[in-house]
Amino acid sequence: MEKSNFVDQIKIFCRSGHGGAGSKHFLRNKLTAKGGPDGGDGGRGAHIILKGNKQLWTLLHLRYFKNILAEDGENGGGNNSTGRNGKDIIIEVPLGTIAIDEDSGKLEAEILEDGQEIILLRGGRGGLGNSHFKTATNQAPEYAQPGEDGHEGIKILELKVLADVGLVGFPNAGKSTLLSSITAAKPKVADYAFTTLVPQLGMVEYRDSRSFCMADLPGIIEGAAEGKGLGHRFLRHIERNSALLFLIPADSKDHRKEFEILRAELEKYNPDMLQKDFVIAISKSDMLDDELKTAIAAEMPKNIPHIFISSATGFQLQQLKDLLWKTLNSAQEI
Repeated sequence: MEKSNFVDQIKIFCRSGHGGAGSKHFLRNKLTAKGGPDGGDGGRGAHIILKGNKQLWTLLHLRYFKNILAEDGENGGGNNSTGRNGKDIIIEVPLGTIAIDEDSGKLEAEILEDGQEIILLRGGRGGLGNSHFKTATNQAPEYAQPGEDGHEGIKILELKVLADVGLVGFPNAGKSTLLSSITAAKPKVADYAFTTLVPQLGMVEYRDSRSFCMADLPGIIEGAAEGKGLGHRFLRHIERNSALLFLIPADSKDHRKEFEILRAELEKYNPDMLQKDFVIAISKSDMLDDELKTAIAAEMPKNIPHIFISSATGFQLQQLKDLLWKTLNSAQEI
């Protein structure tokens, strides 16, 4: 997922199909000069449908689909022939995609499972033919229903990465290095801020062939909730994570303050973030002696588990996996 190929938000104009008109027709043939009404119904206009596809990781394939116009239903015909329904348009999206109406700001769809389908815009219903309106006192109705109009609007599709554990930390905290050490992911690693510009996912292999998904997310900075730095584009991906791993480097000037800043940015963006399970990892711990570890541990919040690790040497990485697995599964054990 190179940065040029990762698209996590697009805006598209959508219009579902109009319903076909009902037919105003009367039976006429060489044996019947004045037959009764036999107008068929109009076909339904095409729906626009979102469908989850677990093989997709980005909205890149939709970048050039600025207008999605669905097919209208066919008009009804004589001999009670129903018009053909419009062919539905299916938009495949990665899991974790939401659809928001631009005008109202309302969340209209949320795709979380492979194969899940949600109708984003319904096609208009076809009109009834005149055969439906025949009565004892009006045996030759001269009218039929028109088809219903379709619906249209500008929809915003947003991808929020689905992962069990999200890595949270300031730029250059060592998140990419950790992800590459305990998963098969190969994120870009360099000694400068904002190396990671898009989410990187990796599967952490655990004991007994079990695994869980970890996401390395772009580094947070103070003010991210107001949109500074990578801002909201980064924070929305955290909303999906079951647990958050706060990565604080050992050479930080104030470990507790760094954690509090990160926590405050999450709270400002969405207070519900604080309901997630937190774990703190002190990275680059190979440069610490026991005395410094004890001093740093005393700074950490008492109600949040913490662990000292080193991605470079592998120090306590298995213990970190154990702690994360226990955290992820604690809800089921209660």
